Amino acid sequence: MNTNTSGTPSHTEEQYDHVQSVFQSIASKYDIMNDILSFRRHKAWRKFTMRKMAMKKGDTALDLCCGTCDWTLSMAEASGTGTITGLDFSSNMLKVGEKKIREKHRENQIQLIEGNAMELPFEDNQFDYVTIGFGLRNVPDLEKVLHEMRRVVKPGGMVVCLELSKPTWQPFKGIYYFYFQKILPNLGKLFAKRYEQYKWLPDSLALFPGREELAAIFRSVGLEHVEAYPLTGGIAALHIGIKENRDV
Repeated sequence: MNTNTSGTPSHTEEQYDHVQSVFQSIASKYDIMNDILSFRRHKAWRKFTMRKMAMKKGDTALDLCCGTCDWTLSMAEASGTGTITGLDFSSNMLKVGEKKIREKHRENQIQLIEGNAMELPFEDNQFDYVTIGFGLRNVPDLEKVLHEMRRVVKPGGMVVCLELSKPTWQPFKGIYYFYFQKILPNLGKLFAKRYEQYKWLPDSLALFPGREELAAIFRSVGLEHVEAYPLTGGIAALHIGIKENRDV
């Protein structure tokens, strides 16, 4: 296992290729499995996040690891006229997202790009918001992604991460980990005919920093006014950081 400069575990390139193949293979079942595995809580988490973001009409955003574009579409609706860009490394996930965008008639507002979250093809200081939803734990180097997010967001703009996290209080913690490690992969096998792919989820969370650790990493990459919110007993967390109106 590799580590980055702060000692946070990072994935090898082989693991990166594996994660990409996982999302390529589960794209058609991704949305329904999200509903089943999170008991539809991911929708409430996203609504809470949108309230905290408080987007204004005309705001622009970059949504990393945009997947099937649910959050991308939420931001497009909130912005109304601002350009929203979605980036993901899975062409199959983007195809599902493209279909949703057409159904919502947002083709002229949303741009989708197949790309690498660690090497963003954008100039500095370009977006009002840069977001990543349920993707940061899957990248090879999360600090590099956060540095890139900070680079392309405008001064005064917001970097936002919505991600699974680690509950800290018992007995909920024990129940949650039993579900996540033992039951969830079998639900993936039952509903999506994919066991090994959904076994990756608990494996990826084991390597991922907890809520306070991730908040500290936000600060270490130069983000300020960092806020971290536990969601549903800590099984997910929202992290928000601001790029100050000066170069750090």
